[in-house]
Amino acid sequence: MLQPKKTKFRRSQKGRMKGNAQRGNQLSFGSFGIKTLQSKWITGRQIEAARVAVTRYMQRQGQVWVRIFPDKPITKKPAEVRMGKGKGAPEGFVAPVTPGRILFEVEGVSFEIAKEALRLAAQKLPVTTKFIVRYDYDFNNENV
Repeated sequence: MLQPKKTKFRRSQKGRMKGNAQRGNQLSFGSFGIKTLQSKWITGRQIEAARVAVTRYMQRQGQVWVRIFPDKPITKKPAEVRMGKGKGAPEGFVAPVTPGRILFEVEGVSFEIAKEALRLAAQKLPVTTKFIVRYDYDFNNENV
């Protein structure tokens, strides 16, 4: 499961996810990707499940990039505990994403394979996503 090796602080504040993604909103590595259309916290387990779905469908051909990393610690108090007595213990890590953020990128496979693989990945995620293609991608000359 994805999580940081070390953090500066064990617990963080919730924060707010206003507006659209200012960085990580362009395809950088692959020709295809999925972009989120909602603000949400995505857990390490969800990211891993989506990654496995993509690599399984592509049958280990091509290359996959995961563009998000869960580095925000999330705390939870035990069940049936009264209010007060401080903040809960860290439970896991999440990646906060805002609309426009690229989640996964794919390269080295055909358009149809990439589209289906990323559709399967999107089903594992708690956000609505959009399939995107690099602006200079040549549909007529697929060299795969």
